[in-house]
Amino acid sequence: MATLSVWKFDTPGGADGAETTLQGLVKQDLLKVHDAAVVSWPREAKKPKTRQLHNMAGVGALGGMFWGLLFGILFFIPLIGVAIGAGVGALAGSMTDVGIDDEFIRSVRSEIKPGTSALFVMTSDAVMDRVADAFRGQHAQLLETNLSREEENRLREVFSE
Repeated sequence: MATLSVWKFDTPGGADGAETTLQGLVKQDLLKVHDAAVVSWPREAKKPKTRQLHNMAGVGALGGMFWGLLFGILFFIPLIGVAIGAGVGALAGSMTDVGIDDEFIRSVRSEIKPGTSALFVMTSDAVMDRVADAFRGQHAQLLETNLSREEENRLREVFSE
């Protein structure tokens, strides 16, 4: 079973620093990273900067299309007109089919604001207490959703490049 975790940080650069922590956890075999991306939202910016962590993506990574859709739903819907918003709303609904429900989307959207950053990671086989210990002291808040094997397979089928 895969987990989509979102580590939210109280500064725009916090997620960049956490990338090193994540790499250390992988080297210690404390979790397996399937794919990852960082969102950084400087306080003065109108929208966040996003980037996929290609060096962290494992075999079967979901790719840019998945992250683009997820980040579009999370951060840009309020800026889109009503007519386009209806179409994007349908796309947002389709994320539920792959285990990313409205509550998760609302929760992440309410937490990631200007002046913050986030590390989005699709993982499995995590030693949770050791992972939590590694992020302690980084002023991080964990939001996550677990995906069933069926949801994970559908997600890979839809978004693998």
